[in-house]
Amino acid sequence: MWIANKWNDYEVIDTSHGEKLERWGKYLLIRPDPQVIWNTEQIHPNWKKCNAHYHRSNRGGGDWEFFNLPEQWDIHYKDLTFHLKPFKFKHTGVFPEQAVNWDWCAEKIKKAERKIKVLNLFAYTGGATLSAAKAGAYVTHVDASKGMVTWAKENAKTSHLSEAPIRWIVDDCVKFVEREIRRGNTYDAIIMDPPSYGRGPKGEIWKIEENIFPFLKLCVNLLSEKPLFFLINSYTTGLQPAVLAYMLHSLLDGTYHGKITAEEIGLPVKSNGLILPCGASGRFEGI
Repeated sequence: MWIANKWNDYEVIDTSHGEKLERWGKYLLIRPDPQVIWNTEQIHPNWKKCNAHYHRSNRGGGDWEFFNLPEQWDIHYKDLTFHLKPFKFKHTGVFPEQAVNWDWCAEKIKKAERKIKVLNLFAYTGGATLSAAKAGAYVTHVDASKGMVTWAKENAKTSHLSEAPIRWIVDDCVKFVEREIRRGNTYDAIIMDPPSYGRGPKGEIWKIEENIFPFLKLCVNLLSEKPLFFLINSYTTGLQPAVLAYMLHSLLDGTYHGKITAEEIGLPVKSNGLILPCGASGRFEGI
């Protein structure tokens, strides 16, 4: 398992009864987690000190219960700064487990000894974008949500990356990739973290089980002659590490020289030292 264990401003304190108790900077949040199917006998005292609690509804979705939480606050990961705010589908604006992939991508870029063009698809609030830009890459950041792209720009500003070579694109990822192929553009690295289900800005429907392999096949057409890496992440239960690896092998083997690996990603739990699973990632490393 690849573990995101280099945070100072974030930690999973405890897990029990379908929920996780987290520290985001100086604030404690309780959020549901489908992986937490166990109940612990010893109750950590901080469960009773939370600043906000997201309650899942039996009808789907849910609502926040706030006790003492600002509308927005910041946390830091190394030399990056992220704005946080709770919004209705339980997220805060950062997936902290992705830091293990940010570090991997940044290290590959730094060691490349050449200018690297990165395409970040379904790029959300820009964690991978900012990490890659900080490492020296030219980044194209694509997300269908104008609000998420605006949020990512704010994170870039607070991370002192306003002048970094980042191209911000609000667009449906599939349509953007199709246009880039027609334009003849290529990238040395591709990052993607697709949702299980989503809609594009013009109502385009995305279902990961149906769409992910055709989309990966499309994206391979954007790789340069010597790609540095290709990273795909998934939170969908059916897309286990072996499935991600199999897709990458079937599309890249025989065309590019490199290594393919795939693992679960996770976060350490402070109360017991165990690791909370948080999805899976597949990586191609060019040689």
